[in-house]
Amino acid sequence: MLPVKPSPPPLVKLPPPVAQVTDPVNICPPVKKMSGSGDEDKLESRTAAIASQSVRCSIFPFVVSPDTERIRFMLKEEDEVPATPQLFTELDELLAEDGQAMEWKETARWVKFEEKVEKGGERWSKPHVATLSLHSLFELRTCIEKGTIMLDLEASTLPLVVENIIDRQIENGQLKADFKDKVMFTLLRKHQHQTKKSNLRSPADAGKTVPSASSPATTHQTVAPGSLYVSEKPDKHQLKNKFIKKLPKDAEASNILVGEVDFLDSPLVAFVRLRQAVMLGALTEVPLPTRFLFILLGPKGNAKSYHEIGRAIATLMSDEVFHDIAYKAKERQDLLAGIDEFLDEVIVLPPAEWDPAIRIEPPKSLPPTDKRKNMYSGADTVQMNGGEHKGGSHQIGNELKRTGRFFGGLFLDIKRKAPYFPSDFYDALNIQSLSAILFIYLGTVTNAITFGGLLGDATENMQGVLESFLGTAISGAVFCLLAGQPLTILSSTGPVLVFERLLFNFSRDNSFDYLEFRLWIGLWSGFFCLVLVATDASFLVQYFTRFTEEGFSSLISFIFIYDAFKKMLKLANYYPINSEYKINDVTHYDCICKAPTVDNKSGLYSDSLEVSTWMLNVTELDTWSSLTKKDCIKYGGELVGKACKFVPDITLISFILFFGTYICSMSLKKFKTSTFFPTTVRKLVSDFAIILAILIFCGVDALVGVDTPKLIVPTEFKPTSPHRGWFVFPFGGNPWWVYVISAVPALLVTILLFMDQQITAVIINRKEHKLKKGAGYHLDLFWVAVLIILCSFMGLPWYVAATVISIAHIDSLKMETETSAPGEQPKFLGVREQRVTGVFVFILTGLSVFMSPILKFIPMPVLYGVFLYMGVASLKGVQFMDRLKLLLMPAKHQPDLIYLRHVPLRKVHLFTFFQILCLALLWILKSTVAAIIFPLMTKTMDLECNGL
Repeated sequence: MLPVKPSPPPLVKLPPPVAQVTDPVNICPPVKKMSGSGDEDKLESRTAAIASQSVRCSIFPFVVSPDTERIRFMLKEEDEVPATPQLFTELDELLAEDGQAMEWKETARWVKFEEKVEKGGERWSKPHVATLSLHSLFELRTCIEKGTIMLDLEASTLPLVVENIIDRQIENGQLKADFKDKVMFTLLRKHQHQTKKSNLRSPADAGKTVPSASSPATTHQTVAPGSLYVSEKPDKHQLKNKFIKKLPKDAEASNILVGEVDFLDSPLVAFVRLRQAVMLGALTEVPLPTRFLFILLGPKGNAKSYHEIGRAIATLMSDEVFHDIAYKAKERQDLLAGIDEFLDEVIVLPPAEWDPAIRIEPPKSLPPTDKRKNMYSGADTVQMNGGEHKGGSHQIGNELKRTGRFFGGLFLDIKRKAPYFPSDFYDALNIQSLSAILFIYLGTVTNAITFGGLLGDATENMQGVLESFLGTAISGAVFCLLAGQPLTILSSTGPVLVFERLLFNFSRDNSFDYLEFRLWIGLWSGFFCLVLVATDASFLVQYFTRFTEEGFSSLISFIFIYDAFKKMLKLANYYPINSEYKINDVTHYDCICKAPTVDNKSGLYSDSLEVSTWMLNVTELDTWSSLTKKDCIKYGGELVGKACKFVPDITLISFILFFGTYICSMSLKKFKTSTFFPTTVRKLVSDFAIILAILIFCGVDALVGVDTPKLIVPTEFKPTSPHRGWFVFPFGGNPWWVYVISAVPALLVTILLFMDQQITAVIINRKEHKLKKGAGYHLDLFWVAVLIILCSFMGLPWYVAATVISIAHIDSLKMETETSAPGEQPKFLGVREQRVTGVFVFILTGLSVFMSPILKFIPMPVLYGVFLYMGVASLKGVQFMDRLKLLLMPAKHQPDLIYLRHVPLRKVHLFTFFQILCLALLWILKSTVAAIIFPLMTKTMDLECNGL
């Protein structure tokens, strides 16, 4: 008779583990295939078979089953080990080939997904989602229900484990004592693992060390030649198996042994969990300690059924929920409850509508098991958006709480960030940091040159390229070294440039000393920022919504993209292409320099060009024709010919370099998800993608030899204007009342800097970036204020957080798991938070004045391509861009986005249209003199949108 099932355990305490099992010998007979005369008979017999082995039928969801209570109790209880280790599961089957002796041969393995040994035996299959028959799961449940269960067994060797299993089977009457030696002999046979490699190797595997096919370690890897039993120690080839790199250091093994023998009348089933994971010799393909063993030996004729049961238990062991239950189970019923939970979650594919031979590719992102675990662990109900609903878009942490004390937020930021200061340096010890330094440096240098040139035009060189270099280097290095969020990159912005132009024109029109007037505005602005720091005004950050973040970051990204194309079109206008060029008229195209035209009345050269001619002391036509184009224009010559206005090669090559750099950067950045080359090579190429793209197209430019515009860096360390020095005196240049009224424009600058800085800080500190060292809003604003005062005294530009370059900095430092299971996409771990990359970027920027001989070989179109890449890359993950795509998609092709499940599509489109309108207004605003208040307008539109 079958034993009576124990009653479900109380919620307070589970009963102690069952020491003995008194189940009958015939523990899991395979279910016979159904047969019938008609479809109706087949359906009835098939239904009866499933119903007979089914555990329960949860028709009424409000009824809490005993198994649910049991699982809930197990998952809620605190274990000695906080997190169960990763399991490597190996399926070995008892086989005999070509008349040789029986031996255990590895046929499949699991970490997350199933990998099978291909029939040729030369390689593993691609990782795929395991597809199981429902029948095999029911048979497995019967095996666990009636087989031998040994939990927390004390054993240190495989023979000792096997002996304990056999003794328990004999004690319970499940195995005859006469079969003990035969079972021992069978279970201790040698194991042949799938490590044999083909002699025909691909170039991608050329660097890997593989033993020769004729070596004993390849033919029988786990034992010495001639041995019949499994080795007690891991062999040399196991220790060299590189698959171990895909597993975490604390991983453990689960071994599944199934096979058929001719001396048993009924199956022998055992599920064993060792108290301590131990290395069982050469039992496992990789040298991992074994924690679980599942053994199924049965009579001849059911090998396929045994194989499917082995696959079923292996798949369960790779399931996270059952995996946790197996570690915490205290008796048989716990394991049965885990199988029942797995059956509840199983999705059945109709046999007539699915080919089981098809291997399902692993998904790009695995569904989280949190919902399954939370359902049993008694956690709070998950909201429909995947998290608890909060009143604002940002969770109020310590860094955003208003302390009510003078400089209270600043002191808390320092206290919070100080323990991480040493790690901010040694955490940068990775080659990824080098790629980030080079990438961000080139972007920063290009931005400094561009902004310095525009600033020089706006202020008549009172501030120029060299001031831009020096200010960028000083402000950026100090900020990255001492600020609360060192991943933020400081730069000058468009609104600051507009303000500088307005201020210079106002000073010139009113005969004010521009630099002194600017100094007092900077002093007042720095003072106002310090007041904001002292009063914890950064707590207002919590009211910045996703609309503000997306609107601001999208606008800045669009500006980067627009400026990249604008600069290329300006280059095309400077080097125009002759669209009417005909190859047959090539002899008609020339360009020569002629002497200036003579005024017949006065006998002098027109336009006062006599001085130029006197300097040259020549008037002959052949001498003028020898001048270069620049000299001809400089000395008043006249360019004559059809070829004088057109330089087609430069524009064409420049656009090739521009788009080539962008496309190459995008392609190489995605190379880490490619199927070519080993993982290390792919990751290295991805990390240095932008640098490689720049080097490639610098090489293309040098190879073609066309005189494309190159990067121009100042070669002398002196102020751009000879009418100023490196220090601005605060008194003497303007009336005393100017020092007072400077507070009015300083208030506008303060609003601009506060909004620019804090919106960018919010974007950088998004929780999807998984930053672990915390933010420092008050500390960041403090250093921005100090640096504004310093730059004002030195007559350098003002700097604030740059959104696009900061996002690019974050992206270049993202970390992913190095030990991902086969078929599993690497998981995003967070960002390499440190101070070294930012500090080195700005130190190199300052030293760029002395690196002009090297930098002069970099074509400007290549750097414009980098600008385009940064602008496009920063739009990645912005929900606004996803909603823009929805406007052009029919409903049937729209992705399954979470907000589309709960918000009507017309409301989504209405919100998108409103956001487009706001961005258009901001774009118009930033093109006018009112650009200095556009961050404030962003927040105003945000409030209007919330009202919508």
